[in-house]
Amino acid sequence: MPSAKGPIPADPHPPGHLLGPLFTPPPDLAPFATRPGESRGRFHPETESPTRTCYSRDRDRIIHSSAFRRLKHKTQVFVQHEGDYFRTRLTHSVEVAQLARSLARNLALDEDLAEVVALAHDLGHTPFGHSGEEALNAVTRDIGGFDHNAHALRLVTKLEHRYADFDGLNLTWETLEGLAKHNGPVRHPGWALAEADAAFPLDLATWPSLEAQVAALADDIAYDNHDIDDGLRAGLLTLDQLCDVPLVAQGWQAVGARFPGVPHARLAGELVRSQIGAMVNDVIAETRAAIAASGVASVGDVRAAREALVRFSPGMRAAERDLKRFMYANLYHHPRQLAAAESAGRVVAGLFAAYRDDPALMTGEWRTSIPMAEPARGRHIADFIAGMTDRYAITRYREAIGPIDLPEGF
Repeated sequence: MPSAKGPIPADPHPPGHLLGPLFTPPPDLAPFATRPGESRGRFHPETESPTRTCYSRDRDRIIHSSAFRRLKHKTQVFVQHEGDYFRTRLTHSVEVAQLARSLARNLALDEDLAEVVALAHDLGHTPFGHSGEEALNAVTRDIGGFDHNAHALRLVTKLEHRYADFDGLNLTWETLEGLAKHNGPVRHPGWALAEADAAFPLDLATWPSLEAQVAALADDIAYDNHDIDDGLRAGLLTLDQLCDVPLVAQGWQAVGARFPGVPHARLAGELVRSQIGAMVNDVIAETRAAIAASGVASVGDVRAAREALVRFSPGMRAAERDLKRFMYANLYHHPRQLAAAESAGRVVAGLFAAYRDDPALMTGEWRTSIPMAEPARGRHIADFIAGMTDRYAITRYREAIGPIDLPEGF
C-alpha cells in the first residue's frame, strides 16, 4: 500500500474499465436512458458494487467529499452570514438534485445519474458565488483564467484526496461528461477542461446524456424560483415588483383565487411552489414531445442530436427568460448585492496577489507543495482560494493582508 504522501501507483489497466459484477438496474428505463451496465467506466478500474449502480456510487462519493461539505458555507445569492434561512450552494444543490430525480423518474431516465450531476454541478464555485468567480478569473487571465464548471472536473479528478489508490473521486465517464457539458456541447474548452478531456476524452463536441440535460434544467428551475423566495425574505423584492413579470402575475392571481383571505406572506410560498410545478410539468411535456419527434432510440442518438431534447416549451422559455431579466435587474444587481460583490472581489483578488507575492502566507500542504514555475504556480494558488468558504476567505484575508471594511451581510 502506498504511503499517505507517496506517489500514486501506476494503473495496470487502461482507462475506462469497470471490474466485477454490476448491479442490475430496474428494467423500466427508456431505450434512450443511460444504463449503468453500459457505462464507459472509470479512469482507474475498480470492482463495482453488487448492491449499487456505478452512478449510485458516484452520488455517494460526491456526498462524502470535502468539496460538497464546503458548499454549506458558500454563497448562493446572499452571503452565508446574512441569515440562517437563506440558501447556500449546498442547499441549492440538494434542491436541484430533488428536481432532477423527479424529472428523470417521469421521463424514465436513470435517476441516480441525474442526481449525481445535479449534486456536483456547483462543486467548483469559489467563495462568494459568481462575484468571487469573476474576481478569480480576472486575476488569472494570464494563466488561462478560471471557470467553475471546469474547476468541478479538476476537483473530482485531481484535488480531492480521499482514496489510497488515486487522486480525485474516480467517477464514471458519464458523470464526468455530465459535469463537463450539462449546459451543452463545449466547442472551445479552457485549459482545465481541456486537461481533463485529454486524460479521459469526454466527447465535448456532442450533447450530453438526457440525465445531464435534466440536471441543467433542474438548476434553472430551482434558482429561478428559490431566488424569488430568498429575495422576498431579504426585503430586496416585493410582490408588487414581481407581478410586473407576466409568469409571476399569472401564478399570483391563481394562488390568490385558491386561497382568498390568506395573508400574502403565506401565499408567497404557494406562489413559488406552484411556479416550480408549472415549469416541471412544462419540461416533462415538451421533452416527451421533443424525444418523440427526434426519433432518438439510444444514448448515442441523444449525443448525436442537433439540439437539446430536455427543454422548456417555446412559451415557457420566453416567460422564463423574462423572469431572469427581472431577477438580474432587481435582485442580482441590487445596490446591496453589488456592494457585497465588490467587497467579495477585493477579498479574492487580494488573497491571490498576496499568495503570489509570498506563498509562505498559504497554509499546510498548500504552502509546502506549491510549484515554482508558471502557470502551475498560479493555478495552484487559484485552487487553494477556490476551495475556501466565504468566512474562511475573510479570515485568511485579515490574517494575511489586514483589516477590511465589509458591507452589511458580511
